Amino acid sequence: MSDDKDVPVWNLIGVPAVITLGVTLLRLAGELQGWSPRFFSREAGGGLAIVGIAWLVPVFGVYFALKLARLGYPPSSVGRALGIAFLALLVVPIVGVASSPLKLSGPVQVTVFSLAALGAVWVGLRAWPALGKTLIAYGLAARIPVALVMLAAILGNWGTHYDAPPPGFPTVGAWAEWFLTGLLPQLTIWIAYTVVLGTIFGVAAVALMHRPRPATA
Repeated sequence: MSDDKDVPVWNLIGVPAVITLGVTLLRLAGELQGWSPRFFSREAGGGLAIVGIAWLVPVFGVYFALKLARLGYPPSSVGRALGIAFLALLVVPIVGVASSPLKLSGPVQVTVFSLAALGAVWVGLRAWPALGKTLIAYGLAARIPVALVMLAAILGNWGTHYDAPPPGFPTVGAWAEWFLTGLLPQLTIWIAYTVVLGTIFGVAAVALMHRPRPATA
C-alpha cells in the first residue's frame, strides 16, 4: 500500500475539474438565456435543475475511488470507511436539529452550518484519507469558480440562481450577501457535500468491484 502523502491529487482531478467548469458555464449560459427551468432553474438554491455540478459528485467520487484503488491507495477497511462516511453525513443534520429551537437569524444559521460542515469534512477525511484529500481538491476546483460567478451575478443583479438569496434571508449589502450566501457556503457546506457523498459512493463502488465472486462448480 502506498503512502497517502504521495497521492497524485492534481493529476486525478484535472479532467474532472475542467468538465465541472464546463457544466458551470453551461448552467450560467442557460439561465441567462432563459432556457428550460427543468434544466436551468433560476430558483434560489438551483431548484434541483438537471444541469448542475452537484450531480457530478457521486460520479467523480466513484471515478476517484476506483483510480485510487488501482494506484495502490485503497481504504484500510471498506466497512470502517463506510461507517465513518455515514457518521460524517449526520453531522450537519444533527447540528441543524440542535440549533432549530434557537431561532437563529439567516446569517448566523449560515455560519453555524458552515462550521458544522467543516466538522463533517474533518470526520469524512478519516474514512479514506486518500479519497478525502482528492475530493477536497476537486471540491475546491469546482466551487471556487461558482463562488466567483456568484460574486459577478450578485454585483450585476443577473437574475439567476447564483444571485438569488435563500427565502427569508435579510437584506444586506452585496458583498455581505456574497460572503454569506456564496463564498462561505461554497467553501464549507458544498465541500462537505463533495467529501461525504463522494466518499460514500466511492467506497461502495470499490466494495462492489472487489466483492468475492461465487465459486462455480
